[in-house]
Amino acid sequence: MRVITGKYKGRHFDVPRSFKARPTTDFAKENLFNVLNGYIDFDEEPVALDLFAGTGSITLELLSRGCSKVVSVEKDSQHFSFIVQVLNYLKDKSCFPIRTDVFRYIERCHEQFDFIFADPPYALPNLEELPELILNKGILKADGLFVLEHGKSNDFTGHPLFIEQRTYGSVNFSFFRAKETTSEQ
Repeated sequence: MRVITGKYKGRHFDVPRSFKARPTTDFAKENLFNVLNGYIDFDEEPVALDLFAGTGSITLELLSRGCSKVVSVEKDSQHFSFIVQVLNYLKDKSCFPIRTDVFRYIERCHEQFDFIFADPPYALPNLEELPELILNKGILKADGLFVLEHGKSNDFTGHPLFIEQRTYGSVNFSFFRAKETTSEQ
């Protein structure tokens, strides 16, 4: 796993072969962040949430590019430990890793974020519910951006807050924009 750009550019971290996580490919990640640069001004130090963090690849890229704070949520203890180990190595205090179930976290969260990224297992039974859950909970700031990584069998184009979908090989990213009223909930 490598960090593409920013203050940690070029850093490589060896992900244990025993991991169950399917890290976002470098190709897909690089293209995702090229698109995100059109939506997010990283110079303004946004606050981000990385759900189903897995290896922490997206978390590291967000930190490297200038997010002032990233909350990284991962349930698997081995994956969580790896994220903590990498953050300790980098001595980065801008990330707050949390080991818990994503749905439990969303239910109890009272913080708001400029950007939320979710990369659930593609076979997650309630994957289709994630946009509605996140966009209705009020954890995404008004005009904030939510990106969901998913397989080709999911289609979110009919969602009222859907703005675009990008596909890179077998990786699909659906983009959603929060309404102004979301922050008042």
